[in-house]
Amino acid sequence: MSLSATLEKLSNVCGVTGSEAPVRELLSQLLRPYVDELIVDRLENVIAIKKGKQGKPKIMLAAHMDEVGLMVKTITKDGFLQFSKIGGIDDRILPAQKVVVHTKNGVYSGIIGSKPPHVQKVEERSKVLVFDDLFIDVGAESRADAEKMGVSIGNSVSFDTKYVALNNNLVMGKAFDNRAGCLAMVETLKLLGETDCTVYAVGTVQEEVGLRGAGTAAFGVDPDIALALDVTVAGDVPGVREYDTSVKTGKGPVLTVSDSGLITHPKILRWLLDTAEEEKIAVQLESGLMGSTDAAKISLTRQGIPSGTISVPTRYIHSPAAVLNMQDIANSAKLAKVAIQKISNHF
Repeated sequence: MSLSATLEKLSNVCGVTGSEAPVRELLSQLLRPYVDELIVDRLENVIAIKKGKQGKPKIMLAAHMDEVGLMVKTITKDGFLQFSKIGGIDDRILPAQKVVVHTKNGVYSGIIGSKPPHVQKVEERSKVLVFDDLFIDVGAESRADAEKMGVSIGNSVSFDTKYVALNNNLVMGKAFDNRAGCLAMVETLKLLGETDCTVYAVGTVQEEVGLRGAGTAAFGVDPDIALALDVTVAGDVPGVREYDTSVKTGKGPVLTVSDSGLITHPKILRWLLDTAEEEKIAVQLESGLMGSTDAAKISLTRQGIPSGTISVPTRYIHSPAAVLNMQDIANSAKLAKVAIQKISNHF
């Protein structure tokens, strides 16, 4: 199966934070052919283990499985669903978005509605609609009707977006944050072959609400070093200054120097930069961006774990649809694979 076809599967499956089971099932299927053991821990991170030699370093690869989305908060007497946000979502992109509500009876399509502009006052039209003024319409006639459908408080709600290929090796889809990282992790294991070190490929839960799964998984694995495989903001769109971010799609994997949660361990950064130079893999450097990755939580686990991040530059993350260049995923996996093979030269 091609990289693009695999990303399509990963993108189209739904796994809003706290409801990652469908993603975990698919990711487990994709990882199994390349590892010796696969387990699911108590918090339901999936941990795939490729065993190496005794006394050699243990490396943890972490790619979070969850995606940003919504959660049903209340059901009005007229059957409309009010919601809270799960993860960082800009309120401005929510009105009129098609969504899928996941219930005990199955899934239901819906649309995020708001007060029509035709009946808004002038001052209302100039304001951004905030999420708690919005609602989801699933066609229910009443609260009882919605409950009969299986809708209840706490149901997860995902964006209804299907994967498509664009031009110039670009693709568009839902939840590239972080199904792109999940794919990079699978591809790394696929390319790796035999290795001296033991590799733990971990699909983590609840990253979007505080990097939670990464912390518990890292405590259990207790690796010597760790790499988060994730996405980052691509700035190659109108209105983004070079100062904000110089990262561009199609220009190679992104290595984090620092973000709001991590200053990459200098040995990790040197290891990745040297590997990229030796293998002639173009990379981009990033510093000072808001937000962080699983590497931030892993780095502070136990006595501290030297950690870094390899990211795929992606446009429009944390929205219903994102855009990336497939070559950046391929090169992220290639960089991670070769770095693992050269690990003994650096640690």
